[in-house]
Amino acid sequence: MGRIVVIGGGAAGMMAAIEAAAPENQVILLEKNEKLGKKLFITGKGRCNVTNDCDVESLLSHVVSNRKFLYSAFYGFSSQDMKRFLEKRGLKLKTERGNRVFPVSDHSSDVISCLLKELAKRGVEIHLQETAEKLLTEESEVSPDGALDHGRGPDGTLPRITGVRTADGTVHKASAVIVATGGLSYPSTGSTGDGYRFAEEMGHRVEKCSPALVPFETAEEWVPKLQGLSLKNVNVAICNGKKKLYEEFGEMLFTHYGVSGPAILSGSSITAKKLGKNPLTLSINLKPALTRQQLDKRILKDFEKAKNKQFQNALGDLYPSKLIPVMVLRSGIPAEKRVNEISKEERERLVTLTEAFTLTLTGLRGYNEAIITQGGVSVGEINPATMESRRVAGLYFAGEVLDLDGMTGGYNLQIAWSTGYAAGQGARLNV
Repeated sequence: MGRIVVIGGGAAGMMAAIEAAAPENQVILLEKNEKLGKKLFITGKGRCNVTNDCDVESLLSHVVSNRKFLYSAFYGFSSQDMKRFLEKRGLKLKTERGNRVFPVSDHSSDVISCLLKELAKRGVEIHLQETAEKLLTEESEVSPDGALDHGRGPDGTLPRITGVRTADGTVHKASAVIVATGGLSYPSTGSTGDGYRFAEEMGHRVEKCSPALVPFETAEEWVPKLQGLSLKNVNVAICNGKKKLYEEFGEMLFTHYGVSGPAILSGSSITAKKLGKNPLTLSINLKPALTRQQLDKRILKDFEKAKNKQFQNALGDLYPSKLIPVMVLRSGIPAEKRVNEISKEERERLVTLTEAFTLTLTGLRGYNEAIITQGGVSVGEINPATMESRRVAGLYFAGEVLDLDGMTGGYNLQIAWSTGYAAGQGARLNV
């Protein structure tokens, strides 16, 4: 009988344990928390956006880092496979805007419950509040304090994993170990970077990590006045000078420190490296459905209705009330000026401001607000078909611990499901 140890009871770890389980194998799942799926529970604001209802090529197009690496994993276990997996086990799903898939109940706990039942059905042995401390290999067993020689042996073979030692000194012998410990985002859920340390101790390179799918901080002093304002159906673009780095249509939110919301978060993953070097410009088209000419006519129509009002009192049909004082300030048109006295040049400035309402992006928020981590275990040292290490035989990695990340919309959870499935299958077939 083969024994497989999975470290981490999140989305990737649970899927890996499920797929690794077989009558001839014993699968042990180690989780440092008091329950499984702690981060999964809070995803999608507690609703759990389990995947995106699209084809594999679309999945790949929404991957930010190392999309080619995911080709085998996505084709091996696609978003359609994940939907079938859950529906076959009685979980009803629904598809919302942007092809985002949620449980009909809108409760992430139902997704976790479905996975727990399958783990139990397949006989996976779950150890809660048990922290993995060290990966064991043939060399480390001989010399526990010595450095592992990660080169091939004289006969050309790789060092081989032999088990896991936990914080209390317990040793779980294993012919395969799957590391699915997550990244650094939401550290309160147990994502504290343990997997990066395991990888480095086994000779793996870990690419520089940073928060991803995370809100931006902005420079403008008037931004806190807009806190809580949500803008829907706007077009946002992030530029480095004249070069456009990112563009998206959707919803965004102003906060006391800057901007957030679905259309903004994906931009953080794509522009993070540039933002680390210098500030970037966020440009918001508040009325993207209108051409410049149509927008000018719309403003003229509103002004005609309110021609005897002050400028500050004539914008209620055009902008949210919270935004009006800022629009007045930035337009340069005196707030008390009568609408019938506004010049063509002043009106054109208002049109330009509406089409390109700009802010200065100065930085990203921290890991405690990041949905995922960008960076991680270098995929160049991982077999993309099985998720097995190319440095240590029998060692597998899955999920956010790898240098893989995608945009918002269920793509990151699909990365977790697909890599977890590939790692579980790889381990099961090779023990």
